[in-house]
Amino acid sequence: MEFESEDAAKIFYDEYARRVGFVMRVMSCRRSERDGRILARRLGCNKEGYCVSIRGKFGNVRKPRPSTREGCKAMIHVKFDKSGKWVITKFVKDHNHPLVVAPREARQTMSEKDKKIQELSMELRNKKRLCAMYQEQLNAFIKIVEEHSDRLTKKVQKVVGNLKEFESIEQELLQHR
Repeated sequence: MEFESEDAAKIFYDEYARRVGFVMRVMSCRRSERDGRILARRLGCNKEGYCVSIRGKFGNVRKPRPSTREGCKAMIHVKFDKSGKWVITKFVKDHNHPLVVAPREARQTMSEKDKKIQELSMELRNKKRLCAMYQEQLNAFIKIVEEHSDRLTKKVQKVVGNLKEFESIEQELLQHR
């Protein structure tokens, strides 16, 4: 599959995750060494990997919590292509944990943290859509301003041309006196 932007790929995978019954996590990216722009991104299940607690190394953990990570391998890898599009180069479909499909099941099986992640993901998705809409409106406005500027530039050039022509006629008239 191809996408117009990295955000479009994220929105697609986030929607897919919601429909299938898991929460998407933005996992890693690869950047250009020249200009720092993102060239590839890995998106996956929020239960990817295992939590490595560093708190225990610095003393007793006051309130140990169970890890929400289960070593899930489900993910997609998207890469910026020479064509200017973002292309899925790898897709791992299988999860090693139960998925939450129906909203009723979600209330019973999702932890509070997963629920909050899902709520925030939905809010982020809505904000991204709103930003995309604002971006489109801004681009349309900029296009109108550029077109107006071009028309204004042509009118100014025409006025300057007319003034130069008038000045040359005036010079001729002054010379004939």
